[in-house]
Amino acid sequence: MRLPHALSVADLDLASPDGPVLSLRPAPGGPPPGPGDVYALVRLRGRPAATVLGHVPEGEDPAEVLAALARPHLAGNEPIESDEHNEPIESDEHNQPIEPEAVPPRTSVVVATRDRADQLARALDSLLDQDHPDYEILVVDNAPRSSATEELVANKYAGRVTYVREDTPGLAGAHNTGVSQARSAIVAFTDDDVVADPHWLTALTTPFAADPRLGCVTGLILPARLRTPAQILLESHGGFAKGFAPRLYDPLRPPADEPLFPFTAGSFGSGANMAFRTRALTSAGGFDPATGTGTAARGGDDLYAFVAVLSAGFRLRYTADALVWHHHRESWQDLRNQAYGYGAGLTAYLTATLVRRPALLPALLARLPRGLAHARNMTAHREPTHPGVPGEHGAHTHPWPRSLSRLERRGMLYGPIGYAKARLRTRGGR
Repeated sequence: MRLPHALSVADLDLASPDGPVLSLRPAPGGPPPGPGDVYALVRLRGRPAATVLGHVPEGEDPAEVLAALARPHLAGNEPIESDEHNEPIESDEHNQPIEPEAVPPRTSVVVATRDRADQLARALDSLLDQDHPDYEILVVDNAPRSSATEELVANKYAGRVTYVREDTPGLAGAHNTGVSQARSAIVAFTDDDVVADPHWLTALTTPFAADPRLGCVTGLILPARLRTPAQILLESHGGFAKGFAPRLYDPLRPPADEPLFPFTAGSFGSGANMAFRTRALTSAGGFDPATGTGTAARGGDDLYAFVAVLSAGFRLRYTADALVWHHHRESWQDLRNQAYGYGAGLTAYLTATLVRRPALLPALLARLPRGLAHARNMTAHREPTHPGVPGEHGAHTHPWPRSLSRLERRGMLYGPIGYAKARLRTRGGR
């Protein structure tokens, strides 16, 4: 497989689908876009609407080149709120629209980290620059091997960030510790390797003010850098993004276009960009501490929480307006580890769901044949149709090397074993 070459990442804002350019900026901390190949987020008056990839020739204006590429994708694409069928949400006693003047509720932001103080500082700087009116930030230092994170918070962020230590390894356990220390009706989660858009927290939490049945909101995750083959291949495989159409997942109205619902939890969002109504998360039992990075299960903590909240009767909303820029891992070995971890996390979360919610077994068995076909399709080897081009999110036409496909499938076989090991260790620790 031919390896892709580096791309610059840009942030383009247009006044309207056929209107003038309002701004063109590099992704946070990145180099100016062009000349060369550029991957760009396209906004409409500040709201994320699409991504485009194109080549900016030497001497041409990158903003005009990218705007011309973007406009065909934006026709009739003014962002609107919609339900799972992409139809406008109606106002009734069960489904209230988000009012523009709605005030986002007080929120606790939890960032779990382990021995990555430099990255954490970059994330915290962006979190302290949010336009949300009322929030706190908690850093959960998970099984640290040094005092670097504690010293960073004490020396640079004293009085603005709360430091919490959790000595048991595991992302889910660290998140549960954050929830136990949170003092807000809403608790949001992101990772130490992101840069949050200034409007991120407001966009992520305002939906809770309008919908009392809403238990979870997830948002858009885009790459901050695409300079190594590993970063580009991860984004080509779908990355963490879930597209730009708003979605509302309601257990009382299962989406017609997702016959595996609610077991395709990966389509709901990702752990680097999610928020929960605190009482919904706690009533669903919180995160399963035997899942997640740092445990033998290797992942699946966010997926388990999504399904747990939906199974408890709450709704889940995805909105692209809540944006974070993610720093993908750079090396090939990192990508190999992620591929294996994705597979393991998928089946680990399914195992956790059945262990802790056995009433869901009949529904899972009924969906098993389609689920296996879906898993084969998602992990299949694919040659790129255009070298170096990130695949369209959700199109399942992305490039994916055969070696990574094998690793994902091996991870899926290991997931239940990993979860069992992690569960035994967690119970033994208690």
